[in-house]
Amino acid sequence: MFENLSQRINKTIRHLSGRGRLTEENIKESLREIRMALLEADVALSVVTSFIERVKTKAIGEEVLQSLQPGEALVSIVHKELIHILGDEQVGINLKTNPPAVIMMAGLQGSGKTTSTAKLARWLKTDLKKSVLLTSVDVYRPAAIKQLETLANTIEVDFFPSSEHDKPAAIAKAAIAHAKKQFIDVVIVDTAGRLHIDDEMMSEIKSLHKLINPIETLFVVDSMTGQDAANTAKVFNEALELTGVILTKIDGDARGGAALSVRSITGKPIKFIGTGEKTQALEVFHPDRIASRILDMGDVLTLIEEAERNVDQQKAKRLSKKLKKGKGFDLQDFAEQIDQMTKMGGMANIATKLPGMKQLPQAMQAKVNDGEFAKMKAMIQSMTPQERRYPAVIKGSRKKRITQGSGTQVQDLNRLLKQFLQTQKMMKKFSKGGMRKMMRNLQGMNPLGNNLPPFRQ
Repeated sequence: MFENLSQRINKTIRHLSGRGRLTEENIKESLREIRMALLEADVALSVVTSFIERVKTKAIGEEVLQSLQPGEALVSIVHKELIHILGDEQVGINLKTNPPAVIMMAGLQGSGKTTSTAKLARWLKTDLKKSVLLTSVDVYRPAAIKQLETLANTIEVDFFPSSEHDKPAAIAKAAIAHAKKQFIDVVIVDTAGRLHIDDEMMSEIKSLHKLINPIETLFVVDSMTGQDAANTAKVFNEALELTGVILTKIDGDARGGAALSVRSITGKPIKFIGTGEKTQALEVFHPDRIASRILDMGDVLTLIEEAERNVDQQKAKRLSKKLKKGKGFDLQDFAEQIDQMTKMGGMANIATKLPGMKQLPQAMQAKVNDGEFAKMKAMIQSMTPQERRYPAVIKGSRKKRITQGSGTQVQDLNRLLKQFLQTQKMMKKFSKGGMRKMMRNLQGMNPLGNNLPPFRQ
């Protein structure tokens, strides 16, 4: 996420932080570099100009020049101003109305609108414990109706059927009426997208909006289109009075222009970001956390929330009790830990939220992938219960049998056993309060010293 922008800004700030003394001249020089980085990231010119001016005004004042640690003071200013252009505070979804709360999804074709509809439904169901009904009024693309129905079945929420022969207004009214009878909390209406903005599309969606009067009108936009995303959102906002934006495909956005432009151009908050293809790949948008990721400070808060949401708490408690009783951490436990990390989005997702990851060499960053997890799991599944419990017995002919059964090489198995031993040592430390110590260390890596919530082990 935002790799190019992050690397450019952090390189400039590290160079400036290395100076023994900051002057007005070298601050201005660095801000020119940051300005170029933002423009190359496709951030809107008006947003860039405003950002640079605010940083410069604060940076050349006593706050930085007279500071005992001028580099850290400058990082703090840049961080605060990034939060400002991203929206200052997190704005939650509004469901304060007589049920059902109606949410309308709008956007261009190909923006990920239908998938985002399902992701939002899943989030409402799992995080807010709401009952949800999905319906599609995209009568121009029957495949969209079928796609949403399939997704609704996958995430196990209700779906109100429709067809290309129905009128969008009739579908929406009938879905809302059905939700009232069934005491469903939320109705999400997936509207038709177009390849571009046109008068017919705007006229239809304005009429539908007036008819159903949604409490939330969310504009779904592809973040990889840069500042065009913000400009398109502005046009939709003028027609519909949007309440918020969902940025999709942010995991593939190395630039960041959309995220840094949308709030300033539209005045509407980014409420969610899509971080992958799976239905659970939706994050609540927190301006301060995204600003921290851009400056490579990590996002441990989101990481903890993901762990609490996705990790099997019963298995975690069993493992904790097992370790505290002095029973060893074995390969079956190791396999379960691999499953837990996969549920959290895999190692690549976790790495993006750890402080300092972008400062690692590119070759080392490239090794952070989830392909090895699949190999490890295959090798462990090819072992006998005795071998999983007592890995020390895995030698000679056993190694050959395990690697043949899992389609791997002996060196792969040796690497797995080495990594297991390292994890086993780490787990011994965790059983003595090591996890709390690790979380405190992560907090200490944050240059701004922001307090993290206590980690619940």
